[in-house]
Amino acid sequence: MRVATFNANSIRSRIEPTLAWLRTNKPDVLAVQETKVTDDLFPADAFAAEGYAAVFRGEKAYNGVAILSRQPPDEAIFGFDDGEEPADETRLARARFGDLWIANTYVPQGRALGHPMFAYKLAWFARLRRLFARRHRPSEPLLWVGDLNVARAPEDLHDPKGNANHVCFHADARAAFEAVLDWGFEDVFRRFHAGPGHYTFHDYRVPRALERGRGWRVDYILATRPMAERARDCFIDLDPRRGPKPSDHTFLAADFEP
Repeated sequence: MRVATFNANSIRSRIEPTLAWLRTNKPDVLAVQETKVTDDLFPADAFAAEGYAAVFRGEKAYNGVAILSRQPPDEAIFGFDDGEEPADETRLARARFGDLWIANTYVPQGRALGHPMFAYKLAWFARLRRLFARRHRPSEPLLWVGDLNVARAPEDLHDPKGNANHVCFHADARAAFEAVLDWGFEDVFRRFHAGPGHYTFHDYRVPRALERGRGWRVDYILATRPMAERARDCFIDLDPRRGPKPSDHTFLAADFEP
């Protein structure tokens, strides 16, 4: 079973690279973030033509999450499902496939230290941990995937010293992320790859960022123990970032024993 995640930075702008990746890599599930499209304009028919069902919530030019799968999920839930506002349905989707749950998240970036959105980012992680504790158990098969807008450790970005106060590497953001991981998740990529230089995001604004290795690892596939023990590989595919009309992120995929 192959599960992948991709921040498309507009699914309609990135439809052809996404379809090409699906054809070549044949994941069972692809979680997509930043679809940036209202539900009535989501290209579900294009994915259906390739054999993928789609569940999604989106909004114009901002946010948006989708889960594409070879088999339709048994159920899909959007948002925090906790009665609080905002529900953030366009940032969080959970889908069940038999006993397996997959949570797809687009965590707030945070904008700047001291900005209300940075405080919201920290609160978002805490709220997500409460959701996992309320709806799931670490002993059950669960994958948490997506663009989490945090580089977990110094080896996860090209310039940790220079970015110490960046909202995606600040100590408070990393601590908030780790608090959710401590609930019962393992970083699947790190099961197979150690050390620096493994990045999923290369900023458009940095000249030749990919060629110069100026990147960040902010996209993750995280697994509870029952799924982590079934993992057989995890890889970052940089080819789409080199292709035409790339997203600033690229695909991250993991293979699991069924």
